[in-house]
Amino acid sequence: MGRLSVDLCGIGLDNPIIPASGTFGYGYEFAELYDINMLGTFSFKGTTREPRFGNAQPRIAETPGGMLNAVGLQNPGVQQVISHELPLLKKCFHKPVMANVSGFSIDEYTDVCAMLDKEEQVGWLEVNISCPNVHGGGMSFGTDPAQAAEVTKAVKAVTTKPVIMKLSPNVTDIVSIAKACEDAGADGISLINTLLCMRIDLKKRAPLLANGTGGLSGSAIFPLAIRMVYQVAKNVKIPVIGLGGISSAENVLEMMMAGAACVEIGAANLTDPFICRDIIRDLPAVMDKYSIQNIKDITGGALK
Repeated sequence: MGRLSVDLCGIGLDNPIIPASGTFGYGYEFAELYDINMLGTFSFKGTTREPRFGNAQPRIAETPGGMLNAVGLQNPGVQQVISHELPLLKKCFHKPVMANVSGFSIDEYTDVCAMLDKEEQVGWLEVNISCPNVHGGGMSFGTDPAQAAEVTKAVKAVTTKPVIMKLSPNVTDIVSIAKACEDAGADGISLINTLLCMRIDLKKRAPLLANGTGGLSGSAIFPLAIRMVYQVAKNVKIPVIGLGGISSAENVLEMMMAGAACVEIGAANLTDPFICRDIIRDLPAVMDKYSIQNIKDITGGALK
């Protein structure tokens, strides 16, 4: 095992770098740019039971320190992912992949998770109860501890692989929701997803996004992500994946010191498709700068 290696829910990773769902597609597009097998793993595009075309355009907007998105879970549906996307991915990625699952009902979550659980290449199920860009699902499950626990328990009943619950920052008490998921059987927690935000088009005197609101991601949310990961890691015993505004090797170390076992990198992939490759390359030198021999040893270092 190398000095960058970590463990996530019993599965070893060569390093803690995981491109986040929605910013890396199904992986094979990035494989045209570099060998994605250097990644720890990645979380593929959020998948629902039926195909979704997503929200109306415009649905992406730049903002200082980040971006707004209201894509709305556009994806081809779980059957197409299994029959088409995963076989393509298998040709260029030879490690377990993280399946990100979204839904509009508990039945949808369980159906999609049960189907993906049977796929050999899927190592973990990341259950997204935090999407702020759809109506009638997503974030509605992630803002109430009882509902978050209900989804967790239902998914665990139909799966054998590690279940990681992806939480929303759009709450007043992130710890209570994380603990509810842990108590219901979650194997891990990932946070944070995007913050519900809005911009106004001055000429049109209307919201800039067709959806009205969108999720803010990028470096602007990094301090909030650190705070929430720190709070959750102090209060749960299961692994935490930290994400939100990470764009450098130094950010990775900071997030892990806040309690993350590994990290996901989202918006930065959209501005620099080589960012994950470069962070993995840079990590050893930055670790040397701070006298860190093995990266897994710093998880939760700031909690003590």
